Amino acid sequence: MNTTMKRTSTKAIVSAIAGVLGWTLLPFLGSVTAIVAGHMARAEIRRNPDTIDGDAWALAGLVLGWLSVVVTVLGIVLLLVFFGGLAAALVGLGIAAH
Repeated sequence: MNTTMKRTSTKAIVSAIAGVLGWTLLPFLGSVTAIVAGHMARAEIRRNPDTIDGDAWALAGLVLGWLSVVVTVLGIVLLLVFFGGLAAALVGLGIAAH
């Protein structure tokens, strides 16, 4: 019986590590790297399913990367809405200058 061992995609591992870094030390850069490397790794795994493994690692990196981007965008929108509403309230009360 001749079985070949599958190797884990380096891009998939990079994606997972960058996804974690996107939530900790490198918020924007880590998330973008996780997304790009995750998509590249999944494409590589689909092209060579008999020799390359690591789809779960790539998917984990993609999920972490996209969640970080979504949370960041929602946070920015909420800040803009909050401060926009605060400014409108102050103008309505006559406290802020026109």
